[in-house]
Amino acid sequence: MWLELQIFGFRALWSPFYFVFILALAVLYYFITGPYRSKFGGEEKPTANQQVLFYVSLLLLYLVKGSPIDLLTHITLTAHMIQMAIYLLVVPILMLKGIPEWVWRKVVNAPVIKPVFKLLTKPLIALLLFNTLFSLYHIPVVFDFAKSSIVAHTSISIILFIASFIVWFPLIAPIKELDKIQPLLKIGYIFANSVLITPACVLIIFASEPMYAAYSQDGSWIQALSLCVPGDVLQGLTSALSGPEMFTSMDTVEDQQLGGIIMKIMQEITYGVVLASIFFRWFSEESLKIDPAPESVE
Repeated sequence: MWLELQIFGFRALWSPFYFVFILALAVLYYFITGPYRSKFGGEEKPTANQQVLFYVSLLLLYLVKGSPIDLLTHITLTAHMIQMAIYLLVVPILMLKGIPEWVWRKVVNAPVIKPVFKLLTKPLIALLLFNTLFSLYHIPVVFDFAKSSIVAHTSISIILFIASFIVWFPLIAPIKELDKIQPLLKIGYIFANSVLITPACVLIIFASEPMYAAYSQDGSWIQALSLCVPGDVLQGLTSALSGPEMFTSMDTVEDQQLGGIIMKIMQEITYGVVLASIFFRWFSEESLKIDPAPESVE
């Protein structure tokens, strides 16, 4: 497959403009949390662990949105689901943990953001918001619309990314006073998340026919490719491109089913890791508690 993808050229494969954007975020993080943090009202520098987590999140963000993986998401649904799992489940967790508390405090307490943030991060609302948006996105008419133009694709992608931070915030609140949910309720929150995302995956896994025109119809597929392949390159290749089958041995339905399975598996792994982390921290805190000494009886 790799050799076949070379026909799309360097810009389509490695997205140099997106690389510059990611690099700019890394530089911005370094200066805001480092040498110039006092100018932004900053307190302590991020720990080495926080810095690693944030830079790893940027690396993953580039890999799924700027590397050949992004090009593959317009060819196979399997690649798309891998991208979605990392983009919506892994990257937000790393960023929540990697950005210092004082930065988050300034963001969520901004006058315009504060009331909206307070409402949307209520556990029930956060759960319903993210999982509803995720499910709606994978309805065929919405999905194909998102693949039809760069404005629609970018807008929907950003909305989902913001929603992913909202759904993770009650679990991984980087601000101490906002970490209000008890461990047992956090465990329930994770199970609810797992259940709510399941219908979208199940519909994709058990569909007996291709659901998305973007992967099964030549015109729609070419339109989807135009989101990441430069127009001049794509125009010169149109006559030579017959469809996604040029780049994968799976047929459309098999690719569709594998994509749904991968999304569900990666989601369960991510939730399992977070669940284990919550349970371990809860167990550690309970084990450190010391029962009060009994009163002496005279």
